[in-house]
Amino acid sequence: MTTQRRSSPYRLVDLPSQPRPILREAAQLLVEGFRDLAPRAWPNVLMAESEVRAVLEPPNLARGALDDSGKLLGWVGGLSQYYGDTWELQPLVVDPAQRGNGLGRALVLDLESRVQEQGGRTMWVGADDEMGLTSLADADLFADPLGALARITARPPHPLNFYRKLGYCVVGVVPDANGPGRPDILMAKRLAPPAS
Repeated sequence: MTTQRRSSPYRLVDLPSQPRPILREAAQLLVEGFRDLAPRAWPNVLMAESEVRAVLEPPNLARGALDDSGKLLGWVGGLSQYYGDTWELQPLVVDPAQRGNGLGRALVLDLESRVQEQGGRTMWVGADDEMGLTSLADADLFADPLGALARITARPPHPLNFYRKLGYCVVGVVPDANGPGRPDILMAKRLAPPAS
């Protein structure tokens, strides 16, 4: 008896090589995907298209997941910084109807692998809290930022725990980054062994 291997419901592709309609889908996903979590990030398609264009500029990396019909299900970008040693994961978005099936994880791991191939050693991400979903919201972080970070908690749909499961740790915070009581939580992951 042979067992059939189930094929993946998507394939990962380089976004810069995709046709213009896919890039428009990438912008629309930013608007839809961040509407309830960070509505000020990309409130309209025009601003989202600008972000897509910026992420597609070399040496940045952009990866997408397409279903069998060619529809974009999600995408992730990596912005080269510090001469390519460090990369910012910006943005990660998954179609709301596709969340919870491992697609976000697959996109992040794929990006990390490509960053390592480019010689990147560290990946970081800003996990903004615009909606008051973490214990840092509405707190005076200037009083004791390190203490607040040591006790940080989050509730869904904030991505803090998602990134923690992927090996990212909290490395800092920008108090009031998104207005009073709405911080940006900085997380990072080592991709290469430490220099000896």
